Amino acid sequence: MSIYSSAVKKPITTSMVFLAVIILGLYSLTKLPIDFYPEVEFPAISVITTYPGAGAGDIETNITRPLEDGFNSLSNLKKLHSTSRENISVVTLEFEWGVNIDEATNDVRNALEFSKRRLPDDAEQPMIFKFNSSLMPIMFFSVKSEESYVGIEKLLDERLVNRLNRIDGIGQVGVMGSPKRVVYIDIDPRKLESYNLTIEMIGGIVAAENINLPSGKIEMGLMDYQLKVEGEFSRSEQIKDVPVGSFMGQTIYINDIATVRDTVKDMTIFERADGLNATRMMIMKQSGGNTVAVAKAVREQLVEIQKTLPKDIKVIPIFDSSEFISTSVRNLSETLLYALLFVILVILFFLGRWRATFIVVITIPISLIVSFIYLQLSGNTINIISLASLSIAIGMVVDDAIVVLENITRHIERGSTPREAALHATNEVWLAVIVTTLVVLAVFIPLTFVSGITGVMFRQLGWIVSIVITTSTIAAISLTPMMSSLLLRLRPEKEKKSFYDRTIKVWLDKLDNFYARTIKWSLRHKTVVLFSALAIFVGSLFLIPFLGTEFMPESDESRVSIFAELQTGTRVDETAKIVKQIEDIIEERYPETRLVSSSYGADDQAGVSSIFGSAGSHIINIQMRLVKPHERKRTCWEIGDDIREQLKQIPEIVNYTIGFGGGFGGGGGGNNIDVEIYGYDFEVTNKIANELSERIKKIEGARDVSISREKSKPELKVVLDRDKLSQFGLNTATVSMAMRNRVQGMIATKYREKGEEYDIIVRLEEDFRNSITDIENISFTNSQGQQIRLTEIGEVQEHWSPPNIERLNRERIVKVTCKPYKTSMGDLAKNIQKEIDQVEVSGDVIIEVGGAYKDQQESFADLGLLMILSLTLVYIVMASQFESFRMPLIIMFSIPFSFTGVILALFITGIPLSVIAALGAILLIGIVVKNGIVLVDFINLMRDRGVPLYQAIEEAGRSRLRPVLMTAFTTILGLLPMALSTGEGSEIWSPMGISVMGGLVFSTIITMIIIPVAYAIFTNKGERSEIKTKHLAAYNFMDDENDVK
Repeated sequence: MSIYSSAVKKPITTSMVFLAVIILGLYSLTKLPIDFYPEVEFPAISVITTYPGAGAGDIETNITRPLEDGFNSLSNLKKLHSTSRENISVVTLEFEWGVNIDEATNDVRNALEFSKRRLPDDAEQPMIFKFNSSLMPIMFFSVKSEESYVGIEKLLDERLVNRLNRIDGIGQVGVMGSPKRVVYIDIDPRKLESYNLTIEMIGGIVAAENINLPSGKIEMGLMDYQLKVEGEFSRSEQIKDVPVGSFMGQTIYINDIATVRDTVKDMTIFERADGLNATRMMIMKQSGGNTVAVAKAVREQLVEIQKTLPKDIKVIPIFDSSEFISTSVRNLSETLLYALLFVILVILFFLGRWRATFIVVITIPISLIVSFIYLQLSGNTINIISLASLSIAIGMVVDDAIVVLENITRHIERGSTPREAALHATNEVWLAVIVTTLVVLAVFIPLTFVSGITGVMFRQLGWIVSIVITTSTIAAISLTPMMSSLLLRLRPEKEKKSFYDRTIKVWLDKLDNFYARTIKWSLRHKTVVLFSALAIFVGSLFLIPFLGTEFMPESDESRVSIFAELQTGTRVDETAKIVKQIEDIIEERYPETRLVSSSYGADDQAGVSSIFGSAGSHIINIQMRLVKPHERKRTCWEIGDDIREQLKQIPEIVNYTIGFGGGFGGGGGGNNIDVEIYGYDFEVTNKIANELSERIKKIEGARDVSISREKSKPELKVVLDRDKLSQFGLNTATVSMAMRNRVQGMIATKYREKGEEYDIIVRLEEDFRNSITDIENISFTNSQGQQIRLTEIGEVQEHWSPPNIERLNRERIVKVTCKPYKTSMGDLAKNIQKEIDQVEVSGDVIIEVGGAYKDQQESFADLGLLMILSLTLVYIVMASQFESFRMPLIIMFSIPFSFTGVILALFITGIPLSVIAALGAILLIGIVVKNGIVLVDFINLMRDRGVPLYQAIEEAGRSRLRPVLMTAFTTILGLLPMALSTGEGSEIWSPMGISVMGGLVFSTIITMIIIPVAYAIFTNKGERSEIKTKHLAAYNFMDDENDVK
């Protein structure tokens, strides 16, 4: 028994099955977290190693290169990128997509164990960081304060961080830029030498005095007593009274040779919010957590926490990803509702029956709800890709139901009972319905196999649309005939016709007749039709160069970021003055700004944050949080353009770039073009980079041109004489460590207070370590107790060194980066390549164009292969259905014209060809072919019943016009809200809506003309020659009949 027969005969069972599906789907919906993108585990691992006090060159030689040598032999390694900068080495391993990242992490860990033997002893333990989209911060806050700034770290830990960590779904709460308490012992080297002491001795004594040590247990009477020697400092003031030796019978205390200060650690990184000193906090959620729910809980908790904080401390949100996510999801949800409304109106317009419309429309919620079950079972989230997938599918899910219902309606109008009509009509079209669904699946299923970032973006889209369309097909051949048998009735002829019958139905009948006459004319002028269509297609190809290309559309997230670079080596207090100047400009010129937060300087222990960007005393990062787009007249890009003009007026700024959020995990964007220059010699590659930078700045459409390698910074290098070292019984390691202890400081021990630990650092006073002369006068003590000054064993040389060294695949690299401005990425890349061709380079230097442009080219190549695969699978499905090699080609004849529609739509709207728009063009393959299958399948049915060729074509066209138009218009109008939406996040998906709409409008018109003509041409010639006269006679007779009517 067939599925439709069982459904008609068992309506209650059928209803309960679909009711169960609805209940499960709604239950799954309540459990689904909300996020912007699907959670992605990138095939990349970073190894971060800290080597305090080392310059970029030393980091490269001693840390980065040994690690690269160990990692280079790992399997499935695609790219090996490293950055060496002051104090920090970051080596990033990018693996092929599809690699088991946990296994890759184990391989990296094993290789690291082997490579660690080659690292310096005083380098810190390398840290492995595995990339995952869930590790990206979902919220940033600035905690600004005045009086409470010095002690804010402890206050935040106790009252803020600990309480936030208890929120369900919070992964980590990070604090940056807060002043850290420390105890400094600043020593006068003159007094140190006079008492024949060393910093190492002072540090050892302080550590030995600051100790609590259990000494056993003693029995006294009836009790056991624990014995403990207690010497830990209970107050920091006690440190200055620690004796460190004696001189001429007098005890020498630390207070005699040093100044003890319980203060905050010397700041190297600073945060500001709205002009006040601040501390930055970031919130990261747990993997699989609900971003919107976690952010809401954080906001609610902060309201309560704020009441417990001192009045001068204000917690202000800088960035809250849940706002953009919620708005984007809300906009897409509204798009879905509008699409549903349009689909209902289209069906009602063509069918003219509320009951028939209800039967078709009921398949929409059932089909869409099943997607929630899939998302729940697969551990996914509701995000903009899943919602966009539903927006794409909503106009297609009714296609099969329309075909089935329209055929049932025709049978009822011919006199069949609803039950008989439901069985016989469904039997006629069920195979065609399944085949058209297989055709759609042939386009969407391959999306699930695409690799790379494109695959990450569209894998969920492929699965959701495939599941939704499959569900709609099952509903169309089960639920639709069942409901039709119960709800539809043969409408009796009424003397007074309804408004629909008098107007819309009459107009649709006229449209049917007009289309029949159009087919008749086309069949008589096949050559004219074919060459006209071909001319239109070829003509559209000439528009492609004018479209322009981009990787991903950018979206206005109400954020503007400013990255500014001053002269390398600029003191942080001078940088602070420029920060204040920029903040004043923002306050004066941009009333759209809700909050300004600034960050400048660098953390010696940058850790994970070192992966995401450069830092230094000369680096400025400013974030502007804007009001919502509908609350301002200017877009974020227009504001960014004005900021560029203002930054040009500040001479201290040597380089700057403007960003707008985005990127993966943001809302699109990241359309940078990188010119990658490979070469070992700094001087040569710097010269080429500077020349290319100046050339690119002159290209119209290039903006934010920057060089990745910062200007060289001043450095003092100590060159030791090994012969003299040997004479004094010293070695390089001993001197290096002693120098570090005197300048940077030696962590002697920890001072404990109320459960917290603070470093006690011994070092020279600042006045004795702030010039070359001071450095040269630093003294060391050898094993014989001799005092040896640095000038006796070496010299201090001043020179310039690069603050950062980038390497790619074990070669040094410098990048010249720019962004397209009022031009396409493709056109800008071509102009850049022309400039590269004019630059003279030596044989050991290689120049390539990369960045987002390279990602775009790779994505377009993947989509090209996807198109070929989809076309092949579509052909296989249709050839199997028709048992013919020619019939699929007749139907696929309309596909090129859908691309013509895409080109025209993008050209008219001025939207560049992006990966999103290109994907829309590929999706058209399945949609366009569906309409062709419906038409050709009915022509074959007519011919099987003995109807002559031309008459069969005309009858099929007349009877299938409305179903084809209904399916086309439901898809077109279902995508209309997506294409025209102006809400936040709409820029990402609008190009797809426009490309699919344009292609479908154009291809529908062409399909209904070109397929009948192609069918007539490619059908068996012998048959047509044999009965040609008979066909034409019958054709003319039908023409006369129509004229009489």
